[in-house]
Amino acid sequence: DAARVAADFIREMEGNRATLDVREKQAADFVSEVDTGAERRIREVLDRLVPGAAVVGEELSPTASTAGETVFVVDPLDGTKEFISGSGDYTVNIALIHKGMPVLGVVYAPVKGELYAGHDPDSAVRWLEDTNAEKSIRVRRIPKAGMTVVASRNHGDSGKLDAFLENYKVEKLLKRGSSLKICAVAAGKADLYPRFGPTSEWDTAAGDAVLRAGGGMLVDLEHGPLTYGHAARKFLNPEFIAAPADFFTTG
Repeated sequence: DAARVAADFIREMEGNRATLDVREKQAADFVSEVDTGAERRIREVLDRLVPGAAVVGEELSPTASTAGETVFVVDPLDGTKEFISGSGDYTVNIALIHKGMPVLGVVYAPVKGELYAGHDPDSAVRWLEDTNAEKSIRVRRIPKAGMTVVASRNHGDSGKLDAFLENYKVEKLLKRGSSLKICAVAAGKADLYPRFGPTSEWDTAAGDAVLRAGGGMLVDLEHGPLTYGHAARKFLNPEFIAAPADFFTTG
């Protein structure tokens, strides 16, 4: 419900893209009134569902203490640059973190009308707005013809990515925005998403939960699972790889 409320607001604002108040937070990282408005709406719904819950979001100050065992991590508009450009590759991300691990995640792509969600093993689903139909999703076995790799359209270290991929048989390289890259792996539409360069916990937490629920893993370069709630490091992630779990035991 929280993701859909935010998505409805974002869609309402799409016609106002040309007049939006947009500022650059840092190089190639933008924020607009759409981001902050969507996050406020998400927090209102979460507070009704779980009064007083701690929420860490990309745009607004944390609510309550984030030092506890359980916290929501929110990116109200993952892919602001995609939104500004008119691309549909942006999402609303909401995750629930417990003891540093993503235990529930929702990723909603407003333009595409699709929602990904997961909480427990084998619970990952993809829901389509047009048909109101929900389908189970799962990572696939990596094809013998080679991997389909997804990479960021606007961010990341392309030199590191090219060097990393030299070690693998790659059939196709796709460029996509937002956490849809992680969801593509979770849904068996891609096999590998290596990310070299900075990301924050709200960029990955929801997709990570969906990926785990679909039989995949999101790990650092030492193959340790990403953990969340690291206020001391300003909620920054290490570089990571998203792939089916089997990739890290056989690949």
